[in-house]
Amino acid sequence: MRQRLSTFLLALSIACASAAPHAFETANGKRILVIGGQQAVSVMDPAQKYDLSIRTIQQATYDALLKYEGDPPELKPWLATSWSVSGDASEWTFRLDPRARFQNGDPVDAAAVKASFERTLKLNKGPAWMYADFLTPDNMTVVDAQTIRFKLTRPYAAFLGLVPWWYVVNVKEAMAHEVNGDSGQQWLTEHSAGSGPFRVKRVEPNALYELEPWNEYWKGWPQAERARLGGIIYRVMTENSSRRAALVRGEIDIASSLSPEDLDQLGSVKGVKIERKPGMGGFGLKFNTQGKYTADLNLRRALAYAFDYESLLKIYNGKARLMDSPFPPSVLGHIAVPDMPRRDMKKARAHLAKSQWPQGGIELEYVYVQGLEEERQMGLLLIDNLKPLGISIRMVPLTWPNMVARGSRVETSPDIFAAFTSAMSIDPESIAYQYHKGSWGQYYGTHFLNDPKLFALIDRARTLSSWPERQPLYEEIQRRIVAHQPEVFGMLRDRFTASRDYVQGLLDSPIRMAGEFDLYPLFIGR
Repeated sequence: MRQRLSTFLLALSIACASAAPHAFETANGKRILVIGGQQAVSVMDPAQKYDLSIRTIQQATYDALLKYEGDPPELKPWLATSWSVSGDASEWTFRLDPRARFQNGDPVDAAAVKASFERTLKLNKGPAWMYADFLTPDNMTVVDAQTIRFKLTRPYAAFLGLVPWWYVVNVKEAMAHEVNGDSGQQWLTEHSAGSGPFRVKRVEPNALYELEPWNEYWKGWPQAERARLGGIIYRVMTENSSRRAALVRGEIDIASSLSPEDLDQLGSVKGVKIERKPGMGGFGLKFNTQGKYTADLNLRRALAYAFDYESLLKIYNGKARLMDSPFPPSVLGHIAVPDMPRRDMKKARAHLAKSQWPQGGIELEYVYVQGLEEERQMGLLLIDNLKPLGISIRMVPLTWPNMVARGSRVETSPDIFAAFTSAMSIDPESIAYQYHKGSWGQYYGTHFLNDPKLFALIDRARTLSSWPERQPLYEEIQRRIVAHQPEVFGMLRDRFTASRDYVQGLLDSPIRMAGEFDLYPLFIGR
């Protein structure tokens, strides 16, 4: 009854809403576009952390050597104009664009790129894990002002596909704000030192982040000068209903991370457009495999067989497809793993009988993103599915930063952690390594899976340069991950953008995180 009433009120509010002409304000005759985001931007430093909201700001204020664009995603030159690789994939050379400048006027030359990579490796946060096993400061060479060479300690065929995640920071500027040897980390929490098209203008932590265009952006702008935005405001609106209603009223121009029900209702609203594309990001209910209860493999399998996967798809109103592997189909080497669990209560009870809790009688903690309605519904689904096994669920909503903090240590990571993960590259390394011990404590590594044989397979596969040699290893990796049941492998959600119909330039790429936007091409088309 409550759900029907909620749906009725939602439809009524949409039907009665006046189609507000726009949300944008103006600054110096230019329009300011407003985005309603589900979560705050906890830090802006590319060397410290990344998630969908952080990446939206980083992508606007920083540049990388290469950039993913298009669908299917393709690597495009950005700070680098060209690159070459040795036959064994151990040496990578990049030629830089001589026009590139940081926003303070310093050149983005080979020495600056080297310093930025060194800083990220030194801090050992954020994207550092991607290259930490292959790259050292001593193996980065400034060939000349416009050429940098990376000589890896071992061959690494996946190197190129991860380059777009390494934004180049002006280390000279960051170090000018260093406090107690922090390499400028505190200052870069709310400031930027990049070469990107936008600059940070205003920060109200956990509430609002305002960017202004850098009109002298070295790469130029894709829009005509008269169409260029005067700025972008990212407003934190944790509740789905708030973002949905604000978009209907024209108080925001783009709404991120809306629920399937919201998207269905908004599809009939005049002045709102919904765009849909297949996604590469997966959703799973990650088990703490070293936790008190979920360390038990048979319990994990019981939970996986008890879960109602078809109802999961219904939560997304059919706008998703079930996973048949830890790897999405668009990633190289994907196979459909045989015997992926689907709802089967007979098998669930059989596995439970082999566990340490054959009669159930336990309570598991389910942690999910506060305000994310579909994850709340998944919790209710878990409660219903596990009741016949005598297992209860305690639902704990947390803000995303607090969730990440909880999941960073095996002692505090919950029994079940709801997480959307992204393929950071079309190379299978980007998914496989999420199940390596090197990912423990990251939001995608809250499973704390410990299998030395799996780690050895991943380590071997990532150092080979020949795909025919790598392919069978990744097939075995997928099978081995599923055998451990470190999570309920859920679904691949379609990607949606919801905006006012005058917003132009929303160029999505499935390699990005769901809810992450590329602000550079955006403009208001009227």
